[in-house]
Amino acid sequence: MNELNNKPLAMLSDEELIALFQGGNPEAFDIIVGKFKNPLMNFIYRFTSNSTESEDIVQETFVKVFVNKHSYKPIAKFSTWIYTIAANLAKTQLRRKARITFFSSLSKKYDGEEIEFEDKNYNLDSITNTVMMDEIIQKALDRIPLKYREAVVLRDIQDLPYEEIATITGTNIGTVKSRINRGRDMLRKYLKVSIDE
Repeated sequence: MNELNNKPLAMLSDEELIALFQGGNPEAFDIIVGKFKNPLMNFIYRFTSNSTESEDIVQETFVKVFVNKHSYKPIAKFSTWIYTIAANLAKTQLRRKARITFFSSLSKKYDGEEIEFEDKNYNLDSITNTVMMDEIIQKALDRIPLKYREAVVLRDIQDLPYEEIATITGTNIGTVKSRINRGRDMLRKYLKVSIDE
């Protein structure tokens, strides 16, 4: 531990930072937050399609890391541990949202009101900047079943290795590769549909 205390925090690995934080160094936690905040926001947003919800889930992820810091054991990479926490929270939020939407739509049908869904049509002429393109990508991602979406986001957006994705998703590498391939095929199909609309 003394060896770690002598190195500049910015030069420490994720595993060294969490070890320092477990040992009582609050600055190490600040470095972890700074390092993981944006990647986690990007990751969670691909699940929720909602910036506010993503911020809340990222905050909750860091709270869990803070409170459960001693749960981390150096048998796995720290990034695997924190992404697993974030993914589980995002899935819980999606399930909660699905239940609310389901009961809300039942209530609307019961009241005899017509349910209207926002119609977002995109064509090549309307894609004038990266914000619109990002919306198209997100719209396509939202149509992919969660297990495939998670694999594609972890691999193609977060650039994590197959082994780490397998640990985060609780599957084997063969399943991860299969889900990534299937997810990419679906994403290509839905992107084509979105752009042609």
